[in-house]
Amino acid sequence: MLAQLSIRDIVLIEKLDIGFHDGLSVLTGETGAGKSILLDALSLALGMRGDAALVRAGAQQGQVSAAFDVPADHPARILLRENAMDDDGDIVLRRVQTADGRTRVFVNDRPSSVTLMREIGRALVEIHGQHDERALVDTAAHRDLLDAFGRLRGEAETTRAAWVAWREAEQELSRHRARVEAAAREADYLRASVEELSQLAPVVGEEEELAGMRATMMRSEKIAAEISEAQELFAGNNSPVPPLASLLRRLERKAGEAPGLLDDTIKALDEALLALDAAESGIGAAMRATEFDPKRLEEAEERLFALRAAARKHNVQVDGLPALREKMAAELADLDAGEERVSGLEKAALATRESYDAAAATLSAGRKAAAETLASAVMAELPALKLERAEFMVQIDSEPDDRREDGIDEVAFWVRTNPGSRPGPMAKIASGGELSRFLLALKVALADRGSAPTLVFDEIDTGVGGAVADAIGKRLARLAERVQVLSVTHAPQVAARAANHFLISKTGNAESVTTGVDVLAEAARREEIARMLAGATITEEARAAAGRLLDENAAVS
Repeated sequence: MLAQLSIRDIVLIEKLDIGFHDGLSVLTGETGAGKSILLDALSLALGMRGDAALVRAGAQQGQVSAAFDVPADHPARILLRENAMDDDGDIVLRRVQTADGRTRVFVNDRPSSVTLMREIGRALVEIHGQHDERALVDTAAHRDLLDAFGRLRGEAETTRAAWVAWREAEQELSRHRARVEAAAREADYLRASVEELSQLAPVVGEEEELAGMRATMMRSEKIAAEISEAQELFAGNNSPVPPLASLLRRLERKAGEAPGLLDDTIKALDEALLALDAAESGIGAAMRATEFDPKRLEEAEERLFALRAAARKHNVQVDGLPALREKMAAELADLDAGEERVSGLEKAALATRESYDAAAATLSAGRKAAAETLASAVMAELPALKLERAEFMVQIDSEPDDRREDGIDEVAFWVRTNPGSRPGPMAKIASGGELSRFLLALKVALADRGSAPTLVFDEIDTGVGGAVADAIGKRLARLAERVQVLSVTHAPQVAARAANHFLISKTGNAESVTTGVDVLAEAARREEIARMLAGATITEEARAAAGRLLDENAAVS
């Protein structure tokens, strides 16, 4: 229920903190006192559209905070948990409206979105008035209300799950058929490509390995050519070693003829020959180290070029060829086993559709039974509301072939306001005053099923006589036994049945006016009801009548 409403700088309200209790609470006051401002402020905290005009003149911003005490399993708390928000303690919705038109939203003191605030607000509070037809024109809401009344939410969830399973089966069948049809159109190409790639047998990482091997062998080939040229110089006809060796021998023979003259030359030539011999040995070793098989280089190049050609042909990277081969093979497998797979998926889709049809038929039968009970419950409330000649009915149109997530039924609340007249949708047939009374009868029937924990009725007793106002008061009191009810009213018969009475009034002067709210004790409450009975001048007779109304309702309660 709504536990606390705090308002700062909204229209005529400077500062206001109101604590609410369960049962029926009424808000009364003279016309223009600010009752509508209070509801506008509450609506702002429930996520309704903001407006800079709501900010009190001279203030930079206004603020509304509403605290709710609801059970742990309430849908509003589930919404909080689904959005990773703390749901311990009261649920607090706070809205800041700035004078420049911007708004800020807080849920349990955490910045949030207006969308989430609105969803939570709808789960916590319903605001109804003579011209508030949202719950009456939305046929989806009618279906949900009927399911709640008939305690059919389990059947509705079963139907929804069956619909999801059927749609998934149909989509899988459709996707597979599309794959098979596409594969059939490309069968020859696929077979040739799979055969080509299977023969090529590409391996991930092979391109990099082959390219590295080729580069290494090509470098070795180039170096080997230079070494071979050097080896040819030493081993060929133009090798300097034989002439130098011959010269060294001749000089050694002549050395004895001129002692000491050729010693240095002979030594230098000997060292040169030793160095040349070492160089020749090194060249031989290098030649052996750079030996490679030209055939291996040719094979590596052919393999690398074949892989790259296949990649260009299929417009993929070389490393993507193995996956492409698997994909094409799978498409061929789909083609080869396609009809058998299609047949199996068709059977699965048919089975899930039959499951949905059975669940939807069970739900539809439950809705039709609940519709009769709901119509009877609402009809039982109409005579006291001076709608004894009216008829309320729940119109259900079922189309088994129109399979939807919420079943096969279109549900709408219809009325006939006079015998012999044509029935039709409630919002189109009923007048404003009738509409509010039909709504009240509905809410009485649905009080503990499909209702928010707090119901707000905005002057639904406007324009009705004493007997009807009394009947409205009785039904609001009955509603308040199961949910919290707040009623803005001008009817003393309604006010007298309240457990909590709030008086809304203006104070101030011509320059500054503020709206305030007072919780009325017994004597003040009697005086306010007398004012509602008598008008501007409160007579003793009005006070006596107010006392009787309060005493009668105290005796009833």
